[in-house]
Amino acid sequence: MGPRPRLPIRWRLIAAVVVLLVRVARWRIDVQGLRHVPQHGGAVLAFNHHSYVDFIMLAWAPVRLLRREIRFLAKREIWQSRWTGWAVRLVNAVPVDRTSASARTAAFDAAIDALRAGDLVAVAPEQTITPSFELLPFRTGAVRMAQAAGVPIVPVIGWGSHRFLTKYVKERTPTRLPVSVRYGEPLHVDPDEDPVAATERLRARMTELLHEVQESYPDGAPAGAPWVPARLGGGAPPPDQSEGGDEPR
Repeated sequence: MGPRPRLPIRWRLIAAVVVLLVRVARWRIDVQGLRHVPQHGGAVLAFNHHSYVDFIMLAWAPVRLLRREIRFLAKREIWQSRWTGWAVRLVNAVPVDRTSASARTAAFDAAIDALRAGDLVAVAPEQTITPSFELLPFRTGAVRMAQAAGVPIVPVIGWGSHRFLTKYVKERTPTRLPVSVRYGEPLHVDPDEDPVAATERLRARMTELLHEVQESYPDGAPAGAPWVPARLGGGAPPPDQSEGGDEPR
């Protein structure tokens, strides 16, 4: 066990601002399973993408308690935005340009280099938000990164932040919001395992975690609420078989 990592000044500043905002808004962030996030060495953090502030729920505990940086994969539109570009540069995110095969390969290779260097790399296997708030079909990128770098995958599930800011819900709950975060037991993928099969294994585990979090959520699942999945009697539309776009890569 090596010495405790020292958090860079840029991350300490970001953490201070986020903590202040969360406390002013009186969010109640409940974190469980942080022991599954390695204190040293690389790992892929595979998280469900259900809100525009997923990064807060994902990084809240690892940054504040483990003093670890997180390398997010951020698409080109975020880098180019004058509102968000400064933020992804400040946290040294990995740029993702999906306009060409060579650009996607460059992003994939950069993520693998970061993992081999001992970083935590955050990946959303769904790559987009769904109106049903159920898990979409997963892309295989998270698994292939872990295989190439020889690191574990930590499944991460968040629930609640989509009530504040997401793509398909106009009603917002900015204050006194309960947010649940669960880190699951790491998945270890053999280099020769079929990436598609391993990705399905990851998705199955994250589905279990999602259902557990939803069932124990402090505000429950109010009937007809737009942020609650149809499976639980909520107002979100049921999953569409066409969700998820093209086939996993």
